Amino acid sequence: MREIDKIVGFELTENFERFNQMNDIFTRAFWDEEIKSSDTEAFFNSYRSGFVAKRAEGFNQKDFALRNASWLISDLISNRNASSGIREGFQAYIQNDTSVAENKITVENERQQSKEVKRVAKLFGADLVGITSVDERWHYSHRVDTTNFEPVDNELPKGCNKVIVMAHAMDYDLVETYPSALAGASSGREYSHEAAICMQLAAYIRGLGYEAIASMNDTALVIPYAIKAGLGEYGRNQMVITPEYGPRVRFSKIFTSLPLEIDYPKSLGIKEYCNSCTKCASACPPKALPFGEPDEKTDSVSTIKGVKKWSANCEKCFGYWAKIRTDCAICMRVCPFNRTYNSFTDKLWRWLATSSFRKVAIFWEERGRSRKRLKPSQWWS
Repeated sequence: MREIDKIVGFELTENFERFNQMNDIFTRAFWDEEIKSSDTEAFFNSYRSGFVAKRAEGFNQKDFALRNASWLISDLISNRNASSGIREGFQAYIQNDTSVAENKITVENERQQSKEVKRVAKLFGADLVGITSVDERWHYSHRVDTTNFEPVDNELPKGCNKVIVMAHAMDYDLVETYPSALAGASSGREYSHEAAICMQLAAYIRGLGYEAIASMNDTALVIPYAIKAGLGEYGRNQMVITPEYGPRVRFSKIFTSLPLEIDYPKSLGIKEYCNSCTKCASACPPKALPFGEPDEKTDSVSTIKGVKKWSANCEKCFGYWAKIRTDCAICMRVCPFNRTYNSFTDKLWRWLATSSFRKVAIFWEERGRSRKRLKPSQWWS
């Protein structure tokens, strides 16, 4: 086993197989009779004009209206070539809107070039940026043709050997209202933001004379890439937990041929905290998150094979989403690392949690901090 795998936190076994995007739980909802249901259809319809407002707080008409409006830019991009089977940003990478410049700039210093790319990414709105090398083990073996939901080849243009990974922080107060349609605006807002940001950065790199492919949830699993790029560590809640925002982030990526210096995975002490913490698993309504040690779970086709890690029951998780007609991120909200880190006490807690004093942080979290959900009506007022 390569040392890089140990640092990333995923132990690959001899049973490893690249993941087929056809088996992604959201894709299965369109073709797999075990997942398709009246609830899943109503769930997807609710993101259009088919939502049914409820009297329940956080699920009324203005909550659904705000959530759906937050997705608008992302939807415009993902739907523009959907009739051709290309759902950009989700089942296919985002198509280039600009061509690669004929004249290439000369990159004499890859470290300096990486600094410049990160600066431009943050100018466009990225909150965190890391760079790593392409590792095709994390690329989907096949992508999805959305006209007939059949697997098709998943290939990048030749020469793309680097990946720029960007993190986009979700609104803290909206996240505090999960589960609610209102909270879903925190997800949609960042998908719309990242669609614009990664397209703009990719256009900038093509203007330098190098290939650049903008990507969101498509083409490859972004969690391993985010960890490889040094942005965070994998948590029990199946999310990348960052030191700056905890799990409250969405990721986009750009595959490029631009010569860049890469970053490396970091041992941050977050995974060790997760080993002793089960708050997310305890709070999960459908009991979809694991309590035990990382293992090589193989009881669902929506779980990648041959990787020893914490794995959710995707069917239970998505089933709950479909039932409430919106995404559920209770596991994100209750995560002890979900903080703003604007205060000295939050920063002190993080230092304790990621050090050999983590037991003190766990005691402090359990006894000294309220994790009550913010009522949607409080957010609106």
